[in-house]
Amino acid sequence: MSATRGLGVALTPMETRREVVIHLAERAEQLGYGTFTVAEGWGWDAGVVLAEIAGRTERLRLGTSVVNIWGRSAATLAMMAASLDAASDGRFTLGLGAGSPALAEGLHDVPFADPIAHLAAATQQVRGLLAGERLRATTGQKGMRLGVPPRPGVAIHLAALGPRSVRLAGELADGWDPFFLPVSAFAQVRDDLRAAARDAGRADLPTACPGIPTAVSDDAATAREAASWWVGFYLTAMGPLYPRTLRRLGFGDAVEEVVAANPTGRTTVVPESAEVLLDELTLTGDPEHARATLERWYAAGAERPSLVLPPGRDVDELDAVLEALRPQPRSS
Repeated sequence: MSATRGLGVALTPMETRREVVIHLAERAEQLGYGTFTVAEGWGWDAGVVLAEIAGRTERLRLGTSVVNIWGRSAATLAMMAASLDAASDGRFTLGLGAGSPALAEGLHDVPFADPIAHLAAATQQVRGLLAGERLRATTGQKGMRLGVPPRPGVAIHLAALGPRSVRLAGELADGWDPFFLPVSAFAQVRDDLRAAARDAGRADLPTACPGIPTAVSDDAATAREAASWWVGFYLTAMGPLYPRTLRRLGFGDAVEEVVAANPTGRTTVVPESAEVLLDELTLTGDPEHARATLERWYAAGAERPSLVLPPGRDVDELDAVLEALRPQPRSS
């Protein structure tokens, strides 16, 4: 008999072409991908976009690869999750993350204070509300329940990279959705996640669902340019988390090479001396090479990885990537 391994498609907050997002979701379903997730940042409201996608798909599991916890209260997160789960006939997964000072303070005008504790509290409050419980209010006010039928089956995933957030995901989450994690470090970090789950007395373990930046083309120059954009942009323009994580995992020299090559943050150059980051962090090269790299992720313990598509690229190019890397049956 044969089975298809889990594989999804994900989009970043920078993909703001709404019609393209919807097209890619429909195409992902046609090609047999299992999940389609969007990250909410400073663009479209993820709930509204996913509601539209829910009405145009039938099988595809939908979700937020990450919604930052500073832009909504636990109650509005739970209401969004319950609404989307009902609209999709039970196909929704809620992905949460601690966000960044830029998002918390620069967009939502709230202090970025103790993000891990805030993420833990929000996760527990949302889970309780979805189960039909009263909010665990911290104000002294008696907590309220949602006025809709409970949706306790909604899975909650956490986007986690740092040691504390990974441990939290092991303790509380149904799934772990890291992004921009080196493939060679994935197994060790996953072991840390599982150790935290066992320490918390959990019988189940979070599903490992890494998001892998994708830069695939039959043309080597195009593939390298796209992979370099991922690495250059996320190391110089997306805050301290990603470079800090890579330094901690032993890639400090390569990170410094990339930072030095892009002093203004407006370029995305990856020197030859830092090319290790292209293979560690992205699916790049031609489709054959990308599929081989994807096998490395599965071998390291990825259970349901997602191809994170680059924003703003030509739709035909994105369609070609989805076609080239579509899930393949595996004999067992």
